[in-house]
Amino acid sequence: MNSNKEFFSAPEVAKILGISRIAVFKKIKKGEVAAEKVGRNFVVSRNEVFKLLGTVLSDEEKERIERAVKKATTEYGKAFRLLGKE
Repeated sequence: MNSNKEFFSAPEVAKILGISRIAVFKKIKKGEVAAEKVGRNFVVSRNEVFKLLGTVLSDEEKERIERAVKKATTEYGKAFRLLGKE
């Protein structure tokens, strides 16, 4: 993927994700993929493509992970320390 591009067309996104062009358009229509309409075409930002690939976490996802880690360390901290000594 050419990461220097700011926007990708729907067919380019389809190729990057390994899905059909139609599947990309359906995801755009459902709101699963954030896209902007430019003329008759849709474009997807580079950041959105990275999110779709799972390489970028949103702030909400980061907070959810942080809460899960805190909960796990609170509930299982002693077990984690014992396992770490093995």
